[in-house]
Amino acid sequence: MSRQLICNRWIYRRAVPLLIGSSFAYGTFTHRKPITNDSGGKPWPKTPQIITQQRESADKAAIADAGPEPAPTSATDLEEDDVPLFDADPDGGAWASLSARVSGAQTALSAIKWSHIGEDITDLILPSWAFDLPGYFAKLQLELAMAPGSLAEEIWQEAQDPLLNPEIVRIAQVRISRELCTEEKLFQQRRKAHTTRALAKYLGIPEGDVQPEDVPTIAMCGSGGGLRALVAGTSSYLSAQEGGLYDCVTYTAGVSGSCWLQALYYSTLGKQNYATLLAHLKQRIGTHIAYPPAALGLLTAAPTNKFLLSGIVEKVKGNPTAYFGLVDAYGVLLAARLFVPRGELGVDSRNLKVSSQQEYLKHGAHPLPIYTAVRHEIPTIEKESSPDNSQPAKYQTTKEKARKESWFQWFESTPYEFWSEELEAGIPSWSVGRQFHNGIGSVRDNGYSVPELGIPFMLGIWGSAFCATLSHYYKEVRPVVKSLVGFGGIDDLLEERNDELVKVHPIEPASIPNYVLGLENQLPPTAAKSLFTSDHLELADAGMSNNLPIYPLLRPGRDVDVLIAFDASADIKNENWLSVADGYARQRGIKGWPLGAGWPQNTTPDAAAVREIDAAEAASPQQAAGKIADARESRRQSTKNESTETKKQENDDQSPIGHSELGYCNVWVGTTLERSVSSEPPPSKLLTDPSHEWELMDPNAGIAVIYFPLLPNPEVEGVDPNTSDFMSTWNFIYTPEDIEKVVALARANFRAGEEQVKRTVRAVYARKKEKRLENERRARVRKWRRHLQESGDHFR
Repeated sequence: MSRQLICNRWIYRRAVPLLIGSSFAYGTFTHRKPITNDSGGKPWPKTPQIITQQRESADKAAIADAGPEPAPTSATDLEEDDVPLFDADPDGGAWASLSARVSGAQTALSAIKWSHIGEDITDLILPSWAFDLPGYFAKLQLELAMAPGSLAEEIWQEAQDPLLNPEIVRIAQVRISRELCTEEKLFQQRRKAHTTRALAKYLGIPEGDVQPEDVPTIAMCGSGGGLRALVAGTSSYLSAQEGGLYDCVTYTAGVSGSCWLQALYYSTLGKQNYATLLAHLKQRIGTHIAYPPAALGLLTAAPTNKFLLSGIVEKVKGNPTAYFGLVDAYGVLLAARLFVPRGELGVDSRNLKVSSQQEYLKHGAHPLPIYTAVRHEIPTIEKESSPDNSQPAKYQTTKEKARKESWFQWFESTPYEFWSEELEAGIPSWSVGRQFHNGIGSVRDNGYSVPELGIPFMLGIWGSAFCATLSHYYKEVRPVVKSLVGFGGIDDLLEERNDELVKVHPIEPASIPNYVLGLENQLPPTAAKSLFTSDHLELADAGMSNNLPIYPLLRPGRDVDVLIAFDASADIKNENWLSVADGYARQRGIKGWPLGAGWPQNTTPDAAAVREIDAAEAASPQQAAGKIADARESRRQSTKNESTETKKQENDDQSPIGHSELGYCNVWVGTTLERSVSSEPPPSKLLTDPSHEWELMDPNAGIAVIYFPLLPNPEVEGVDPNTSDFMSTWNFIYTPEDIEKVVALARANFRAGEEQVKRTVRAVYARKKEKRLENERRARVRKWRRHLQESGDHFR
């Protein structure tokens, strides 16, 4: 039995990645160059047409109930020549590549003599499902056949139906502006009415006494961290929802697993209730996303096959230059596990589009979700500066420049718009997935565009931590390496080469069509030149840059007063994601951010923060990235050289929070005052006592940051995010018991800071109210003085 268990585990870890990853992802769809030839095999047999009248009726009813949408740009608003046309080649391009590779995978599996495998591989016991793989792939081949009556043909016909995909008749244009889009501004007005009532209830104030302008704009965000972040974030948000805090929130933002959390909340599965969402997770994530019988079963049986494969057909068939890679396959597997309900029958196509979430926002009843991804810009080293030529100094200079000028470009997505701060340009969310040129979305020769890129692909992009750089990979295993005897030298060597490791991505990120092609002269001069030569944007997990989605919440126009961050990151103390935002805020001139917030370091925190702030004073994101990288390297080396005595003192501390540690709930407040000299320390400090909270009411106070790190709690024994194996970022199996443990930990930590959060919100509300009253008093005085000047003083 033990040998069989070991063999089964070996098969799961080796054969599954080989069959699913190699056949279905690596060798199937990662070729950029379109393959124009046919699959070369026998004609695929037809499969009976699958009719899902119930889903179609529900979709049409939903469109009818939604009422008229905001007037879209139509083809009549533009000259006919302004709208670029394209048409997918039915016999070539990306679809031919897909067909050939799936056929090749099925042929390869069929060629294996499964009945003789036991004779060929000594002492290897295959799991029973391995013998079913040829049948699964044969079914998948049938479903993806574009023959008349096939599932793929049915999907493609529906993709061109405006009743099912109303966005395909709308003309999309790039919006070049730093301002929030009109839809978000309207949302802010509607949401303010809800948060005003919610704040009165939360603070126990008569509703009539609360003025909307006094209500603080509260944002809540979750970190990256895979299923750990998904489960812990759901638990934290549930605690906030039950306590009345969540109803006061205007924005939520996510990275990686927290993006999955938001997508599920705004679906028919989460039902905008975190208790319901937790119950759904308990039913679905106890099975690995890549477990072949479960994954292939959903991909080859109705109705889930159509639900999951529709995005593949629409993307690859609708765009000749599209490619389907490992991240895309990963996203489909995530959707199969997260977006299919228990019983696997009640799938709803409305859950497949980010823009469909507008339905839950149209009355302002819920916060606006912000999803994040990054593009890694890595300047190339010129060939003439190779180390083999006679100018090694020039090569070294160019290499150093490339190192310093590599940076991450952030992209945010809401149900209204997909936008980049660096580009100062965005497109409607319903147009993501179509090609653009000169600022206008392309249409096919039948007058329709392709449907919106589905959430399964976005799930893959948002959570593609495995597309990280080699530097990020090493951070995951570094604690193990350092603990091994004799490996200290290897650790030092890799740390020294960190600047080079941070530029290498072993796995290629996913991509979407590049919407800024042809706009080089209309975008900021700091935009990377490579953006105007590539037809696609490669996007990946934003956690590579910052595992907390702070940057979008600091965007001008959102005017966040209170930012609540739930951090379920791995190694949260050493990564110190809060501190990374210091340089960002300074470089962009954002007032009010509490400089110096985050985990205390061995280096004097104020001095370290000042170095990064000064470094951020650059003319462009490229220059700032290089300077901040040097400053952070200096801080990291200081942390690395932390004294043994300091470690001993921390280990001897019996309390869960040592003298140099943070607690379960931590509050900082910034200032809107400018620094007078560069040597002046950051004005913000950790508010560790209620007596310090008067600083929140200072007229010059800035953003209040409330930070909940996922720490071990003595109330929940045996659960430690740093040591519990099931809480690894790379674990994709959470049993109901595992979920309960994470829920208990996250809720215990929230309870420890619940009252402090309420006091903070109350103080910020009081400050805004006092500021309004003071402005009104000054306005009355000005009005009275003006009256005296106009009518004279009758008492003289």
